[in-house]
Amino acid sequence: MNYRHAFHAGNFADVFKHLLWVSAVQHLKRKDKPFFVLDTHGGIGCYDLQGNEASRTEEAMQGIVRLRQHSEHPLLQDYLAVVDSLNADNGGRFYPGSPWLTASLLRRQDRLQVFELHPQDGEQLRQNLAAFSNVKVEAPANGYQALAAALPPLEKRGLVLIDPPFEQTDEFDQVIDALSKGIRRWSHGSYAIWYPIKDRVKIAEFHRDVSAIPQLEKTLVIEFMPRAVTPEKGMHGCGFVWVNPPYGMLNELEPMLKLLVQSLAQDQDASYRIDWLIEE
Repeated sequence: MNYRHAFHAGNFADVFKHLLWVSAVQHLKRKDKPFFVLDTHGGIGCYDLQGNEASRTEEAMQGIVRLRQHSEHPLLQDYLAVVDSLNADNGGRFYPGSPWLTASLLRRQDRLQVFELHPQDGEQLRQNLAAFSNVKVEAPANGYQALAAALPPLEKRGLVLIDPPFEQTDEFDQVIDALSKGIRRWSHGSYAIWYPIKDRVKIAEFHRDVSAIPQLEKTLVIEFMPRAVTPEKGMHGCGFVWVNPPYGMLNELEPMLKLLVQSLAQDQDASYRIDWLIEE
């Protein structure tokens, strides 16, 4: 448990992940019926971009800071409104993690359950989300193991975010196992699995393993590469495997990804991908 997201908060991967995630939550809110959200790897909930960790890497400069140059774009309004709500008096100092983003968007009838394995991070997460009455933080808790037990929700509608640090060699296997168990418990849920793009062969294997899960319904692959994918080590991009993506957000995906390429490209080979892994 050595990974600390504070070093990477607000980077291009966070912007990609959270822009799409906010869109998904907002589309669920178009119906009055309540919904449930489960977040398997909560982190600490929000991050100080002027803190020691973020200042050492300055990854936010290639993410949220650059994106703000396009702050008037209609597709960014919901996402940036949440980020700005955390920074009323702080000039963009803080960046929200997925639990804080979700919690701030929920209505009174909606519910969020968040898991975090690291004890200290879990306590900080609990403190950061204390103001939200419809949020339950479970820490220390293994989100992979807890996922199936939390499903199906009473609300019947909802989202599951599986966003691990990918610091363990068997992380993709753990994702497949957790997703398989979740699908058996709640086949109609919307599952978003975020992953880093470091090794294309490994990603292709992961996609094949996902598509082999029984009972899997329509599943989308969404990827963003701010620069060329090369043999060099490091994260060249990131993606989502999204099972049962909210219907309304599909029309927004391509324009959002085009905007990310336009605003966050690090070289002329920046690109995106939207493909059905399992067709409708």
